[in-house]
Amino acid sequence: MKKLSIIVPCYNEEEVLPLFYAEITRVMDEMKRTYAELTFELLFIDDGSRDKTLTQLRELATKDQRVRYISFSRNFGKEAGMFAGLENATGDFVVVMDADLQHPPSFLPEMYSYVRDGEYDCATTRRVSRKGESKVRSWFARKFYRIMNKISQTEIVDGAQDFRFMSRQMVDAILSMREYNRFSKGIFSWVGFKTKYIEYENVERAAGTTAWSFWSLFRYSLEGIFAFSTAPLAIASVLGLVSCVIAFLMMIWIIVKTLAFGEAVAGFPSIMCAIFLLGGLQLFCIGVLGQYLSKTYLETKQRPIYIVRETEQIYQERKAEHQD
Repeated sequence: MKKLSIIVPCYNEEEVLPLFYAEITRVMDEMKRTYAELTFELLFIDDGSRDKTLTQLRELATKDQRVRYISFSRNFGKEAGMFAGLENATGDFVVVMDADLQHPPSFLPEMYSYVRDGEYDCATTRRVSRKGESKVRSWFARKFYRIMNKISQTEIVDGAQDFRFMSRQMVDAILSMREYNRFSKGIFSWVGFKTKYIEYENVERAAGTTAWSFWSLFRYSLEGIFAFSTAPLAIASVLGLVSCVIAFLMMIWIIVKTLAFGEAVAGFPSIMCAIFLLGGLQLFCIGVLGQYLSKTYLETKQRPIYIVRETEQIYQERKAEHQD
């Protein structure tokens, strides 16, 4: 027998959870008829939701023994949710997918067919279009992947999703990277392993609204750059060197202009321009250094990636205590 663990990070997903559960159970029953050796585990990660997501997960765990859940003490972010799921999944194969049905469960049988025989260690989806997204957001997303692949030695495929079907060996490799500042798209690529990309058209949310604003995506992209590239440090060094060369050439020009042609050099405007230029460059370089230093600072604290407030087992124990 082989167990498939399906990890579903959730944040304020009360509107879409019933739709997701209905679809995923349909797919699991279909796979069970085709692959008799499979058993299933549904592991939901409640990332500090403020709606009735946790209440629904309690009900699902009560009526379906395949359902497990972990509820965080607060919102730790999707990266922490995925890590918690991978760390607590018990399956021989592990899937990470969203609850909003933008990651269609109908792909699971095809993914399993690629990974089950060991031909691939991972099967994942790759969007070939960004249908439903604004043009501005799509443009920035494409530019991010292009820049990231130029400045980093870790290749990140444009359009690749967090929707991944992985072998236990690949999951264990990911779990060995216990860094606090996590960027899973980069981690999935960095650990390697043979991956099958399945192309598909973008699917919009089945219900509810996304928690990813443009600003949160921008900050997430910066996390990826600082986590998998030291190019910003090199850029800061190059800018400093270029500034020194420009300043040296300007000094020579001023000396030659004054001695050879006897022309007076305007003092205040040139000084102010030099001050603003060099001051801006210094602040930019210090900011880049500060970003790397802040990441190092957070790593040395060795804080837990997430804190558990409740699981289905803890809930049942509390419920039994109240009944007694």
